[in-house]
Amino acid sequence: MQPMTSTNFKSLHLIEPLLLALFEEGYTTPTPIQAQSIPIVLEGKDLLGCAQTGTGKTAAFTLPILQLLLQNAGNEKRKKIRSLIVTPTRELAIQIAESFNAYGRHTPLNCTVIFGGVAQGPQVTALRNGVDVVIATPGRLLDLMNQGHISLREVEIFVLDEADRMLDMGFVNDVKKLLAVLPKKRQSLFFSATMPPEIVTLASTILFHPQKVTVTPVSSTVEIIEQSVYFVDKNNKNALLIDVLKNPAIKTALVFTRTKHGADKVVNLLLKYNIKAEAIHGNKSQNARQRALSNFKEQSTRILVATDIAARGIDVDNLAFVINFEIPNIAETYVHRIGRTGRAGANGTAISFCDAEEKAFLKDIEKLIAKPIPVIDNHPYPLMNHNPVKTVQQQGRGNSGHARSNSRGNAPQKNRFSRSKPRY
Repeated sequence: MQPMTSTNFKSLHLIEPLLLALFEEGYTTPTPIQAQSIPIVLEGKDLLGCAQTGTGKTAAFTLPILQLLLQNAGNEKRKKIRSLIVTPTRELAIQIAESFNAYGRHTPLNCTVIFGGVAQGPQVTALRNGVDVVIATPGRLLDLMNQGHISLREVEIFVLDEADRMLDMGFVNDVKKLLAVLPKKRQSLFFSATMPPEIVTLASTILFHPQKVTVTPVSSTVEIIEQSVYFVDKNNKNALLIDVLKNPAIKTALVFTRTKHGADKVVNLLLKYNIKAEAIHGNKSQNARQRALSNFKEQSTRILVATDIAARGIDVDNLAFVINFEIPNIAETYVHRIGRTGRAGANGTAISFCDAEEKAFLKDIEKLIAKPIPVIDNHPYPLMNHNPVKTVQQQGRGNSGHARSNSRGNAPQKNRFSRSKPRY
């Protein structure tokens, strides 16, 4: 008999093998995106979902796909690809595959992951042996299709995950190539953290009379995350990072940089101070990326330094600290970054270093999240150069990046992470 803790998931009409797997994974209550999406997918309808990473989106489509594939299983001796999930990064592909394997452990269904950066031999072997579900990044998928190793003629359910990131990474033409060879009669699921006009246009080429689900819009950050910003000169960010990491409460932290080169520089800095750190970005081999992520999860590595694209798919339980070594130039990216912490109701802290050039980016972020980010000003490296260089204006920011008055009262603060009124 299925334990009572899965009653809420059972109300979504999931079958017994999936409920048992959920119970074994420790899940008792569906998240909003799961509660709204699973019934729609089980009805065979197309779905347009707007949900940011960390809301339980993966289970929202993996669970009903597993159930539909089981219910509609034929008697073919050789397995054919019946579901295709396309996602922008290797880490996301691996994470989705882990979910399929976990939730489908009591079913005969299997999946394989297709991505570049590794030898294709094992992937080709898995395909040759037959798989029900393929989870892939676009480049390697199209490459194997061109080599004749993959046929999508039997695909029943197609998922495009992280569609906004797909556009950022220039995958839209690859997606169109896939749509051209997928069966016209299929169920399609489309997920994106944001819905700008370009995403809506792309969705219209994929979906047929879709049901729409919007959960936790990107403009509303997780309220439980404690956010703060340090104003600091660019050339003092290294020293400030070392100073902040003296706090023993920061047992592990995910540090974000804008570039791969910047990530490597931060790692080298931390290693000089005997702080165990590793980087994860597109120039690293897949094995190196997975090893770094495993070490971070096991806390043998204290600091993981990542670029935004590589960070998609990083899912670390109880990650308490995210540090923006550099403010992202796209406001939505900030929300994705800090969403790595404060998951499943846990506490989280997001710290940002902002130099003069980045003030315009910070204003955009505060406009998006509709609230000011408290400033920490009792640190040893306060911002001295308040005049951003002209490159900020050249990026279409006008004069919004210029500093305002820096005066404020001298109210006492409790500790390094205490709060004071926002200011620029």
